[in-house]
Amino acid sequence: MAEAASHAGSPDPGAGLAGDGAELAAVIGATVPTGFELMAAEEVQEKLGSASRISRDRGKIYFEVPAQALPQVHRLRSVDNLFVVVQEFKDYQFKETKEDALKDLEDLVKKLPWTDPLKVWELNNSLKKKKTKRKKHNLQSTVRKEKLNSNGEEKEADQKDIKREEDCAQDTAGVEPADGQDTEKTTEVASQNEEEEEEGNNEQSDAKDDLQAGDGTETKASDSRTSNGEAKMLKFRVTCNRAGDKHSFTSNEAARDFGGAVQEHFQWKADMTNFDVEVLLNIHNNEVVVGIALTEESLHRRNITHFGPTTLRSTLAYGMLRLCDPQPTDIIIDPMCGTGAIPIEGATEWPSCYHIAGDNNPQAVKRAANNICSLLKKNENKESASPGIPLDIIQWDICNLPLRTGSVDIIVSDMPFGKRIGSKKKNWDLYPACLMEMGRICTPGTGRAVLLTQDKKCFAKALSRLGHIWRRAQTVWVNVGGLHAAVYLLRRTWERAEEKRLFW
Repeated sequence: MAEAASHAGSPDPGAGLAGDGAELAAVIGATVPTGFELMAAEEVQEKLGSASRISRDRGKIYFEVPAQALPQVHRLRSVDNLFVVVQEFKDYQFKETKEDALKDLEDLVKKLPWTDPLKVWELNNSLKKKKTKRKKHNLQSTVRKEKLNSNGEEKEADQKDIKREEDCAQDTAGVEPADGQDTEKTTEVASQNEEEEEEGNNEQSDAKDDLQAGDGTETKASDSRTSNGEAKMLKFRVTCNRAGDKHSFTSNEAARDFGGAVQEHFQWKADMTNFDVEVLLNIHNNEVVVGIALTEESLHRRNITHFGPTTLRSTLAYGMLRLCDPQPTDIIIDPMCGTGAIPIEGATEWPSCYHIAGDNNPQAVKRAANNICSLLKKNENKESASPGIPLDIIQWDICNLPLRTGSVDIIVSDMPFGKRIGSKKKNWDLYPACLMEMGRICTPGTGRAVLLTQDKKCFAKALSRLGHIWRRAQTVWVNVGGLHAAVYLLRRTWERAEEKRLFW
């Protein structure tokens, strides 16, 4: 590795993997919502006991954990995607010409410490396979039980399940149930989530068993075998994420040449769509990180089964909720909830608080109700779970909320940007009216609000008009679907807000 270090810059001393007998340690890289890197680092410290380093490339953090802690890593709420670090170079010296720079990247492949990161990938892969097998087994057992209980009347059982789902949506939202197609989709996804949750308690022991078993995992990168004992050729792809304007090559050229060297080194087969291993080449100016992906799809796809035109990512919703520091018994509302991403994330992670979701659009309320039903279904067979969740949804007018003055502790909401929903022109009237009504229902002195918007100019003007009610405590700049947006943490002053009318 000294040769690689001499020509490529000094590698990070903590990068890569350290294997000490059965205690395999992994440096994990995680992509998180931009602006919420500190929040993600706090969660990692709190739940895994590991200190994190925030990358200069926004939206990434790095932390070291024992390989057997992979199941807990996958359950982090602030993380979008995960990868194991093969090696990191703090100051990689790229050659001036394109040909020389790409040749250097090719030569780097055979000098990298691949062995331990591939063991972590194998362990991660075997845990996913075991979870899938259990899910299939549990699903088959459930089907057999349903057949026995119904004496072969499968159709009647299916109709009862669908009816129960529809009743749930009506009870939750007070609106008409979604159409048959949506109901089927909700039931199906909820069942999958429920089964995944049931396996969570077994994942830790699986990780320990696989580590004790050495390299005997089901899919080995070094020597994969089919059922006939023949070597199975793994499929792979290289994904290059590049930022900076001083590189002589493009992302596609780096991925192509680096991928060619990986193929030659491991004798894997390149496949851009149906791949087993995804090798990551992250280049940010002179910082280079090589990794292996541990997630197939973003972890933020965990709560929502019915999507709207502007569904918020669950990871961003978690960051916004964490920013306002919820305390037990707090009443938290989202007055413009859309599909319910924020209150559902809140009810999942802060069950000791009471959450209220609302929207003026009946279709949005219907979608949120179906998403809440999915969460209820997911929790239904948990022994430790209560029969319900601390979350209600209602259709209301944001400027005339049916809530007592000073009765709410926290307001968390994704405000309309004026692009897909509403308009910039309407926001000039909507934002001041919203902030005024939020100030009325929020507890003076201790209440706080966390609001996301891309219409920053309009929001700043509205806030300046209501400075006697709200004080801006913090601003977090975030990227939402390519839009430069802001999350504002506001604190309620002791000033009394004007009451429009009595509600009680």
